[in-house]
Amino acid sequence: MHTGPSLPANALRAATWNIHGAIGSDGRYAPSRIVDVLKEIDADIVALQEVASEEAHSRFLADLERETGYHVVAGLLRQRHGSDFGNAVLSKFPVRSIEHLDLAVDHYEPRGALDVCIDLGLRPLLRVVATHLGLRPGERREQVRRILASVERESVHPTLLMGDLNEWYLWGRPLRWLHSHFREMPASPRTFPARRPVFALDRIWVSPPGAMRALVRHATPLARVASDHLPVVAEIMV
Repeated sequence: MHTGPSLPANALRAATWNIHGAIGSDGRYAPSRIVDVLKEIDADIVALQEVASEEAHSRFLADLERETGYHVVAGLLRQRHGSDFGNAVLSKFPVRSIEHLDLAVDHYEPRGALDVCIDLGLRPLLRVVATHLGLRPGERREQVRRILASVERESVHPTLLMGDLNEWYLWGRPLRWLHSHFREMPASPRTFPARRPVFALDRIWVSPPGAMRALVRHATPLARVASDHLPVVAEIMV
């Protein structure tokens, strides 16, 4: 379990992680390592990418829900070698609504975002948008346009945007647009490849501005081998 300092009562721990279909950096399929890393992090809300369907991944999501106690929401969209891959949101709090944002562009692999509202109890509803963007610059630009249009049109709650953006151009338009919307953010840590990270592909943004207290990568020995990406963890004031 997470062994860092406890959070204030009005704070949450959020994480995003591309789990690579539970295939580790050693090439071994080991879903139990994903569960163990999630227990290390002990986040309140998690966005996962490259989650395989139940057919391809045995009972991974059902087992994850049972072993961790998270509420699990899945959005399985992307085709790869005959298997469905997509996003998932894990929450310790009840999920009140679920929307699926279509991010498919032209003939490229289908992509999407999970858009969920989470009930924090006495605190406001929290909107979480979890995504995994495409591999081509033009594709990512269109996908970020759609995400920001949805966020700007409907943002009545505090909002978390989390996921693998596949964007390594620091001054590319997608990152500039996101920074312009979400404004004050700590520098994103490098997360890929997990053993020796070079690129900051995995990111968390939050609104309103100033709500993020900390942003770090989770780089334990187990996390470095469980996937080809490292998780990113944020502490959020709500």
